[in-house]
Amino acid sequence: MSGGDEAHDPSDPSDHRPGFAREDMILEATTDVHTILLARPQVASTATMDAVSGLRQSPRMLETSLKTKIMTEVDRQFDDQTKVLADLVKIPSTRFREAPAQDMMARLFKQDGLGVDRWQIKIDDLKHLPGYSPHSQDYDDAWNVVGAWRPSSPSSKNGGRSLILNGHIDVVPEGPHDMWSRPPFEPAVKDGWMYGRGAGDMKAGLILNVFALRALRALGWRPAADVYQQSVVEEECTGNGALACLQRGYRADAALIPEPSSGVLTVAQVGVMWFQVKVTGHPVHVYKADAGSNAIESAFRLIQQLRELEKKWNEKKAHDTHFHDHHHPVNFNVGKIAGGDWASSVPAWCTFDMRVGVLPSQNLKECRQEIEDLIRHAAANDPFLGNNPPTVTWEGFQAEPFVLKNHEQVRVVLAEAHKTVFGDELLDKTSTGTADNRFFGLYAGIPALVYGPQSDDIHGFDERVNLESIRKITQATALFIAEWCGLQAA
Repeated sequence: MSGGDEAHDPSDPSDHRPGFAREDMILEATTDVHTILLARPQVASTATMDAVSGLRQSPRMLETSLKTKIMTEVDRQFDDQTKVLADLVKIPSTRFREAPAQDMMARLFKQDGLGVDRWQIKIDDLKHLPGYSPHSQDYDDAWNVVGAWRPSSPSSKNGGRSLILNGHIDVVPEGPHDMWSRPPFEPAVKDGWMYGRGAGDMKAGLILNVFALRALRALGWRPAADVYQQSVVEEECTGNGALACLQRGYRADAALIPEPSSGVLTVAQVGVMWFQVKVTGHPVHVYKADAGSNAIESAFRLIQQLRELEKKWNEKKAHDTHFHDHHHPVNFNVGKIAGGDWASSVPAWCTFDMRVGVLPSQNLKECRQEIEDLIRHAAANDPFLGNNPPTVTWEGFQAEPFVLKNHEQVRVVLAEAHKTVFGDELLDKTSTGTADNRFFGLYAGIPALVYGPQSDDIHGFDERVNLESIRKITQATALFIAEWCGLQAA
């Protein structure tokens, strides 16, 4: 970053602008120690958008020649972008192991001259907030990283609007390695696709955010408004990482989240809840099994009752504005099950973990009650469970459904960038999964657009992301940033 330093007193708590909790704090991480360094923020030159050639006035739209230069610069850097993505995919960042990957994101942000804010998530800071999902696991190594760009003279009269570029660093467990065609954390490119756990969901998105801004900087431009690149944890199980960014004070006029969406815009998504059911039994020797109560078999009967509830909830789609024409929007999934201690003993215990989807027309509290009532009534009809009812624990996702609203202005800008790159109109879609966009929209009033590259087999074996789609989404993202935030000379 070029430009003069502005006067700044690190000891002055009043010298913090809204939306960034500690712009004067850079936290550098090594494997064994975290060092806090206080430094004055660097800023760009005082040039404003009015002095930027290549931008039209009234309305302020990018000139065709500048669009071409931006897209060409993305192309020029794309080999480097692919290498950096591969380096990030090599770092296993499943839950509780994200810190080394966050170290890499912090280094990338620092290399780009951004103010780096890295902090440890604290449950006590979040548990009272709307959108929080309960989690009993340790947060001792849960770190968020944000790279903040602040222009020298941001001004709404110059058309610059602030932006959050959000992405998650955590990936889901890879499962048995012998069921992959190649080791999941050894990225490989074949036939235009990069393979590896997290390549699509969503490390490609994190890195394309970085390189979209690098393309602008290489051409001598910086955004004329605040831009926050967020790399968060726990998107795959709670969303508490994104919530921690809101708690930290980050706000903007819009957010862009490049989850793998195949170049379409997510306008509605289901809610998601996780819960665990614990079932007890009466253990006896297997030779008199009929005298006992088999906890595993009891659990299966409860699962069958929950499957009936899944059918009932899917019938509600007929009255749902966004999912009425979806063939099966609500999905119940038994993701984990364990039980018993010995093959020749009637099992005394069984637990199963389930994920359920919730339509926008439903209410989480009412849905939780319906599930608990169903399990209680099903148990009441069992001779043993009637006196030893199962317990239900709600832990992990308690994610509300989300419908994108008040996004007309930002959608117009993204649609224009998309059309410039793809030659087609931007399409909308609904999602039967969840993403962190809900936090910005539901709890901060920020329109959050999910728009990213094409990926296959996320959460499965041989996850892959299409490199050509990454290239094009990076181009569209760079054009979107230039138009939405405006540009000033670097």
